[in-house]
Amino acid sequence: MAKQTKRSAKGAGMIRKRSDGRWEGRYTKGFDSKTGKQLQKTVYGKTQKEVRQKLTQIAAEIDDGSYLEPSSMKVSAWLDLWLNTYAAPSVKPYTLDSYTNVCNRYLKPELGNLTLAKLTAFHIQQMYNSLLLEHGLSAKTIKNIHGILHRALNRAVKLQMIRSNPSDLCDLPKVRRKEIRPMEQKDIASFLKVLEGDKYGRLYQVTLFTGLRQGEVLGLTWDCVDFDRCTLYINKQLQKTKKVGGEYALVPTKNSRGRIVMVAGSVIELLKEEKRWQEQKRELAGSAWDNSWNLVFTNELGRHLCHVTVYKHFKETVKKIGLPEERFHDLRHSYAVVSIESGDDIKTVQGNLGHATASFTLDVYGHISQKMRQQSADRMERFIQSVSSS
Repeated sequence: MAKQTKRSAKGAGMIRKRSDGRWEGRYTKGFDSKTGKQLQKTVYGKTQKEVRQKLTQIAAEIDDGSYLEPSSMKVSAWLDLWLNTYAAPSVKPYTLDSYTNVCNRYLKPELGNLTLAKLTAFHIQQMYNSLLLEHGLSAKTIKNIHGILHRALNRAVKLQMIRSNPSDLCDLPKVRRKEIRPMEQKDIASFLKVLEGDKYGRLYQVTLFTGLRQGEVLGLTWDCVDFDRCTLYINKQLQKTKKVGGEYALVPTKNSRGRIVMVAGSVIELLKEEKRWQEQKRELAGSAWDNSWNLVFTNELGRHLCHVTVYKHFKETVKKIGLPEERFHDLRHSYAVVSIESGDDIKTVQGNLGHATASFTLDVYGHISQKMRQQSADRMERFIQSVSSS
C-alpha cells in the first residue's frame, strides 16, 4: 500500500511516496460528462521532483489543449489492428503477407508486450541491434522491418494514440547494394545457344530483351501485346501470396503504374512463335485447356507458370554455360547494361524498366562496364588526335 502522507505539488495535483519507494502524482484531466465526477489519472517517477515535472508538463498541455492521454493498448494489439484496418485495404496481397510475417516473427516477440505509450526509441533500437548482431539479419531486411513498424506507428500518431513516432530517432545499419551481375556479350551468346529447343527458351529471351521483372513477364497477357506497333503494355504482374499454399493472382505492377515498352522486331517474332505454340497446345488439350487470364506464357494446359519452377529451370540452364551464380533478375540487369552500352539515354532506360526516377536508374547502373570504359578512352584518343593535328 502507498503511504498516507501526501504532499502538494504547487499547481500540479497531489504527490505521495509509495511503499515500494516510487513516487506517484495524481491529476485531473476533466470531468465525466455523465456523472460529473472528476477524471483522475496517475503518473509515476523515481523521485518527487520527477513526478512534479511530469504533472507540471501535463497541466500545461491540458491548459493549451495539446494534452494526449497515454494509450494503454499493447503494441501487439495495435499491429493486429493496423494490419487488418489500414494495411489490408491499401496494399497488394503479397505485400500484406510480408507485413504480417514481419509483425508476427519480429515485432510482436520483441515489442508486443509494451504499451504504445511506453514504447521508446531505445526499445526499438535494441531490437534492431539484436536482429543485426545476434540473429544475423541483413541491413536491408532490418530496413524493411523498420519501414513496416514506422508506417504502423505513423498511423498511431495520426490517430493521436501517441504524440510522436519513436522509430524516427533510431539509427539503421547501412545497406550495401548487392553487386549486379549482368551477362557479358559472350555469355549472352552462349545463353541463347543453350536455349535452343528449351521449353522456357522464349520466356527467357523475351525477359532478356525487354528487361521485364519476373512477375511482369509471367503476368503478360495477349491483349497487352501490340504486334503492329511492336509494343507491350506492362500494367500487371503475376504474384503469389507468401502464405503456405498461397494462391496466384494478377496484381498491379510494383509501382502500380502501367508503362508502354517498345520492343525489337525479334521480340515480336518470339511472341508470334509463342502464340503459335499455344494455339497448338490448346487444340491438343481440348476441354482441358484453361487460360482464363489470357496469359502469354502458360503450361501445356493454358495455366499460369510458377515462379519457383521457372527460376529453378533458369538456374539449371545458366549452370550449363558456367554461370551458376546468375539470377533470373540478372536478365533484367543485362538488358539495362546492354541498352546503356548501345547508346540509350538514361531516361529511356528508366521508362522501359519502370523505375520511378532516372536517378534510381543511375544509382543502380552508374557503374561503367569494360566496354564503355574502352569506348570512352577511344573517344578521348580521337579527340586528342584531332586537336593535335590541327
